[in-house]
Amino acid sequence: MNSDVNRARDRATLEERLDYRFADRSLLARALTHRSASANHNERLEFLGDGVLNFIIAAALFEAQPNASEGDLSRLRASLVRERTLAAIADELSLGELIVLGPGENTDGSRRRSSIRADTVEAILGAIYCDAGFDSTRRVVLLLYQPRLADLPSADSLKDAKTQLQEWLQARGRSRPAYHVTSVTGADHAQHFVVSCGLADSDDTVQGEGGGRRKAEQVAARRMLDRLNQESR
Repeated sequence: MNSDVNRARDRATLEERLDYRFADRSLLARALTHRSASANHNERLEFLGDGVLNFIIAAALFEAQPNASEGDLSRLRASLVRERTLAAIADELSLGELIVLGPGENTDGSRRRSSIRADTVEAILGAIYCDAGFDSTRRVVLLLYQPRLADLPSADSLKDAKTQLQEWLQARGRSRPAYHVTSVTGADHAQHFVVSCGLADSDDTVQGEGGGRRKAEQVAARRMLDRLNQESR
């Protein structure tokens, strides 16, 4: 009985942090339930919340950034709805201990996994949408995102290293970089790539390493961009 009382109290505290009170408390209970714990879990609500969140953030950015290009808006939205951001919001809401997990997940550290915390935030938004509709969900999303929307990073800072390098070279009329895999080691499930990045109009070549070709290319691009910026000073 005490556990039920504590759970109800903790969920009421969560509602205070969300500045939203559920008419149907079963929706909140489902939103907080991982698939490992019950057949009545939160994955459908997570799916719905993901879609609603993406639209609300897209609309907010569209209004706040009237001169931004489609690409810049996409990068900004991606930074706001990615797993790392949602997990941070989950921590701000102190969601970790409220998530209902199965016995195995309770003992293997799953509660600390960013993906589970992020998915739960989306499920809660889906639950609010089912409980009260779009306007209420939008109000909660904008409340949760207020500090982030007020302090947006520059879109350029969100570009990956390969894109930044290519734009740096194009702005100076130089050829695109070339990437080549120089070695692949390790078992199939744990391969390690070494990739070179070279420029057609110079002898500059750098290498990047990572647990995948794309990761290694990004590391190499970042190193090449750093070198070019140093040389141009």
